[in-house]
Amino acid sequence: MVRKKKFTLSTTQIILLSFLVTILVGSGLLALPISSIDGEAVPYIDALFTATTSTCVTGLVTLPTVSSWSVFGQVVILLLIQIGGLGIITIMSGLMLLLNRKMGIVDRLLIQDAFNLNTMSGLAKFIRNVLFGTLIIEGTGAILYMLVLVPEFGPKGIWMSVFNSVSAFCNAGIDIIAENSLCNYATNPLINIVTSLLIILGGLGYIVWWDVLRVVRSRSEKNRKIFRHLTLHSKIAISVTAGLIVAGTILIFIFEYSNPLTIGSMSLFDKLQVSFFQSVTTRTAGFASVPQENLTNASATVSLILMIIGGSPVGTAGGIKTVTIAVLVCSAFSTIRNKNSATMFGRRISEGSLKKAVAVGITFLMICITSSILLMATNEVSAFDAIYETVSATATVGLSRNLTATLNTFGKLIIIVTMYFGRVGPISLAVALGSKNESQNLISEPTEDISIG
Repeated sequence: MVRKKKFTLSTTQIILLSFLVTILVGSGLLALPISSIDGEAVPYIDALFTATTSTCVTGLVTLPTVSSWSVFGQVVILLLIQIGGLGIITIMSGLMLLLNRKMGIVDRLLIQDAFNLNTMSGLAKFIRNVLFGTLIIEGTGAILYMLVLVPEFGPKGIWMSVFNSVSAFCNAGIDIIAENSLCNYATNPLINIVTSLLIILGGLGYIVWWDVLRVVRSRSEKNRKIFRHLTLHSKIAISVTAGLIVAGTILIFIFEYSNPLTIGSMSLFDKLQVSFFQSVTTRTAGFASVPQENLTNASATVSLILMIIGGSPVGTAGGIKTVTIAVLVCSAFSTIRNKNSATMFGRRISEGSLKKAVAVGITFLMICITSSILLMATNEVSAFDAIYETVSATATVGLSRNLTATLNTFGKLIIIVTMYFGRVGPISLAVALGSKNESQNLISEPTEDISIG
């Protein structure tokens, strides 16, 4: 008698399913009349879109958040953003630790896959640090926002500050201040600095935080060469992040300097801070201090590139990721220079990391290309606007050239699916939908050289 194989979900499939269930529950709550500011239920497609963009920490919206959702609806959106930013697995693990429940092997595997970690040791401490660190940073951000928003909006400014802090740290880009995002505060240094720092900290990733703190604590006062003692991952993440922010700021400043629709009429200091903010927010945050449709083609193209790269692994940001891009570029230059292996900061990149980087990059681009074609086929939209929208959705950025609200039902569904694929991660999607690992197969196919390039 042949026994039927028991159907089990892999850890990656469980993570994908957890995001899907969160979106569906959230959409059901947002579809209730109590969630709408006027007491009438919004169309379900818009509730589903809002739940998806919140859970996937993207920021594209079909309805203005500040003028469409009641306080109840805004609370639901904020909870979805927090769950999406940290991950449902992290939230559930945190609750288990709070209740003094021990984590089993399945729980540990889920956390390891959710954060793409290389080890299962110290996971309970890692989760505690993530939750505690998130609370400290979001709380500090909210207090700093209050210095501007409470004097302007009164007690309501407290809620606005909390919402904006969580949204910024989670790289969601959704706010309840105004319908034009942060355009009214484009030249406000405090709003710019606080928002940018929250975005950068969330985008750097948790393991970079702990690595920096580890080195700082272990260095004596006479020996403060912190960067040299960081792990390779942290060195790459910090270097690429800093380089992209500086390069993006300079290029946007140059391309927008005389543009009267953006920064052309501003002072030199304001031009610099708006250019800096645009460079930071395109790294998957989605807040806008200038209308994206008013950018020059050169600046919009720079923004596209920054959106594609995104933030760093094991954080709240999306995109192909800084480390992935660094590995791909380093490997390409190593091949050009006829080197046997790719090296960075005196360390050799493993073959497994290179294969994963290629898989992430190719899958990401396939999602963007497919979504762009489908969007252009179902909506009257220019190629550049469609690409900007789909890249923004795949990289979970949330910036739009004033297109999202004009999409028809098919267009909204395309962006919903694109945001979901972008949030769960190209590599996780491929693994979850792919076949089982065949590495144990003792018979391998013969090797043959082919012409490349």
